[in-house]
Amino acid sequence: MSSMTPPDPRGQGSRVHPLRYKPFSSHAHYQQVLCAVRKLQESGFYWGAVGGREASSLLRSQPPGTFLVRDSSDHHYFFTLSVQTARGTKNLRIHSQGGSFYLQPDSCCTHMPPRFDCVLKLIGHYMGRGGEAAGGGEAGVRAGGGTAAAAGETVGSGTGSVYLIHSGGEKVPLELRRPLPSSLSSLQHLCRRTLNGHLGSSASPDTHQLPHTLRNFLEEYDAPI
Repeated sequence: MSSMTPPDPRGQGSRVHPLRYKPFSSHAHYQQVLCAVRKLQESGFYWGAVGGREASSLLRSQPPGTFLVRDSSDHHYFFTLSVQTARGTKNLRIHSQGGSFYLQPDSCCTHMPPRFDCVLKLIGHYMGRGGEAAGGGEAGVRAGGGTAAAAGETVGSGTGSVYLIHSGGEKVPLELRRPLPSSLSSLQHLCRRTLNGHLGSSASPDTHQLPHTLRNFLEEYDAPI
């Protein structure tokens, strides 16, 4: 399959040139990534073809847990999650393989991180995670940072699990608290996000009872973030 260059969501005034993505494994893979790009562009925190150094500059003054999604600088991958931590900015490649997206695992770890059919679902899964790791938290973590991509591992299970970022010999718990906006969201989109946040609760309304137009609008972006 051919590669794809998505439009730059920041407009024609940007000096950053779009990156060429890696080849697709199938037409279904192409459609999945195309859908991911469309949803990310609507999310308001997709920064497109921003490099690691610029991502670090954008996040440097932000509190830990602030993050953004951008195009990967490595042509073997589609997207990178850049997050500000107490140890500096960390960059995590988002793998796209086997019909799913997942964070880059550590080569020495036998447990694969959870997989998702949508990048936004991956982000939503890790939002609110972090804090102390199993067995005592962050003992032995050194100060660091940099723009190199990091791998990681999942420690624990269930709601007590945490993804540890491996970078330069350190292990930093992944915390996703709030996205760094790349653009202003419309009032319609903000309302849709709020509705999506309630649809997963036990008191949520049956979407089949909603008007067809509204139901389609919610399904086009089915994430609360």
